[in-house]
Amino acid sequence: MIRVLIVGCGDVAMRAARRLADRARVVGLTRRADDVARLRAHGVIPIVGDLDDLRALARLRTAPDAVLHFAPPPAEGRGDPRTGRLVAALSAARRIPQRFVYVSTSGVYGDCAGARVSETRPRRAQTLRARRRVDAEDRLRAWAARNGVSLAIVRAPGIYAESRLPLERIRQRTPVLVDGEDVYTNHIHADDLARVAVAALFHGRPNRAYNATDDAELKMGQWFDAVADAHGLPRPPRIGWDEAESRIAPILLSFMSESRRLSNDRMKRELRVRLAFPTPQSMLDDVTPRALRKQMPLSF
Repeated sequence: MIRVLIVGCGDVAMRAARRLADRARVVGLTRRADDVARLRAHGVIPIVGDLDDLRALARLRTAPDAVLHFAPPPAEGRGDPRTGRLVAALSAARRIPQRFVYVSTSGVYGDCAGARVSETRPRRAQTLRARRRVDAEDRLRAWAARNGVSLAIVRAPGIYAESRLPLERIRQRTPVLVDGEDVYTNHIHADDLARVAVAALFHGRPNRAYNATDDAELKMGQWFDAVADAHGLPRPPRIGWDEAESRIAPILLSFMSESRRLSNDRMKRELRVRLAFPTPQSMLDDVTPRALRKQMPLSF
């Protein structure tokens, strides 16, 4: 069995770990000691280490054969020193990993005015959040080229699952843009993103980027409406951009400033991924009966 190191042991990473259980020995890096029991419950061998402290990464010298890197950059700054420390620690190992998958973000493309976007499109990151991802991609490409590592970059959009839906925003009546000013947004189910990451580990071509997205072409308002309908909630109110600037939180407003439709042709062709959830509606159709039953009054 190959030895796979997972960095950033959140929800999607644990879904990937389950997919690797039959063909890899999975080791997980976590910064929190209280995560150890959770990782073991998922069949993952825990290593406690902090990407913000190079000295705390000494145990990574155990030489993994491959790496799945899910950890986000810091919340501030223009670069991603965490990824820099990770590759420095891996470079000091007895043997440098042969394969490396980095889960990045589709935000590196910036606003594309609703155009269809393939992986060959130049990156035009507009937010500091996305620029930190560009920095991580660049650091990894340079490191992989120097060390002969097969690097695959998976660019993910909004991730959803039954437990990862914007229900609180909908209940708070957070507005969305009117259709004529709305933006195209992209989504991937958490299980499918885990599937893509593992496929990239085994089938990804060297120095290759892959858009990890489903087949839907939804505007943001359509997405919120679909989630609201599935849970029997009122649809969000619609407002124009001028009003949105004064009523919507800056972080959500930044997502409303970018519009693109990601192509997943390369993901399907080269990684041979078959989506379990081709559109969000394929999951929401299963959610709807349960959600509505919870809202029904008890009858006696």
